[in-house]
Amino acid sequence: MSVTKSALKFYNGKLSNGLTIVGEERAGAVSTAIGFFVKTGSRDESEEVAGVSHFLEHMMFKGTAQRSALQITYDLAAIGAQANAFTSVENTVYYAVVLPEYTENAFDILGDMMRPALGQDDFDTEKKVILEEIALYQDRPSHILFEEAMRQFYLGNKVGASVLGTTQSITALSSEQMREYFDRRYSPSNIVLTVTGAFEWDKIIELAEKNCGHWTGPQVERVYQAHTPAPKIANLAKDGINTTHLSLIAPGPSIQSDDRYSMQLLSSMIGDSSGSRIFWSLIDKGLCDNSYLDVEEMDQTGMIYAYASCSPDKLDEVRSILKQILSSPMEFSDEDLERAKTKVRTRLVLQGESTMRRLTGVGMEWLYEGTYTTLEEELARYASVNRSSIADAVSRYPLFPLTEVVLSPASAI
Repeated sequence: MSVTKSALKFYNGKLSNGLTIVGEERAGAVSTAIGFFVKTGSRDESEEVAGVSHFLEHMMFKGTAQRSALQITYDLAAIGAQANAFTSVENTVYYAVVLPEYTENAFDILGDMMRPALGQDDFDTEKKVILEEIALYQDRPSHILFEEAMRQFYLGNKVGASVLGTTQSITALSSEQMREYFDRRYSPSNIVLTVTGAFEWDKIIELAEKNCGHWTGPQVERVYQAHTPAPKIANLAKDGINTTHLSLIAPGPSIQSDDRYSMQLLSSMIGDSSGSRIFWSLIDKGLCDNSYLDVEEMDQTGMIYAYASCSPDKLDEVRSILKQILSSPMEFSDEDLERAKTKVRTRLVLQGESTMRRLTGVGMEWLYEGTYTTLEEELARYASVNRSSIADAVSRYPLFPLTEVVLSPASAI
């Protein structure tokens, strides 16, 4: 199937083994982006294999039956590929951006990588790297705070699980457990192959069949756990830091909710990095060195996350001001809303000029909803937001925080 809109042409199809393929061809594009979007992350792991999704992402670069880790690196460099991967709570993505004439080469390399060797020696070596990474992040106060806030807000729900896992879970993880997880979650039915930029659709289908048509695996479904957050307060202490860090979390819209457009504009007015209520009330006045409000939309769930870092003696004042701002979300003018729309419109247009950014947008939307939205349509949805639609969204998602986590210097406790 193909859909033509403006200078864009959208395609989607499916191989006989269940692998979904989508593409957004853009007239005048001078690069091609290819990505494998796997619907799996820390929320899909059991406690026994916590962190395996992220660990597995590392292992995908460590060699296949045809290529060593060195050969993968060499082959990607030889075609000038901008290639990488990332793991989140709910997705793992592998991608490469190349000049159009190297599309076939990129397919060959990425397709090969998506069926890794998972050798024991490489597993043992990379486990040390993962453990070092966990230790590194434990030195970052904002990371410690965020992980604890997520755990508390989603208590009893895997959405709150750490992407990295724990020292204990990674130490105990075996290569056999990783292989079992790979076989179960990296099934063609759980992957969306996405291509954006300059390409020929018939050639993409041919390359997908050649490089991915032999893949097999079970039908995969995500398990969604019901979650009703309850009020929670947690206080943490850490040696070696001088700043207190505060997080406040309230329920927010999911990626499937149309309320996300209203809430994103509201979060821009309340808490973006410049010209927002939080900026003028906390940062401009010297009460905080950093503070913001984000709307985190996920698969069938979401949250509104407020953050502030300040000196310990200013915590009570900062917390009071931040809660006052969150309790009065409708205190904005028509001019404030128009400025927020301009900021979002600028960001989206700039991203739309990037083949890689469009790859992420197109791939994620299809992975979550099985739909396609052009940049023009996305802009129109933000343009249609008004005070009334924001008030309706706030009625469903009040910003009053249910979870509060504070991380302070141990010396201040």
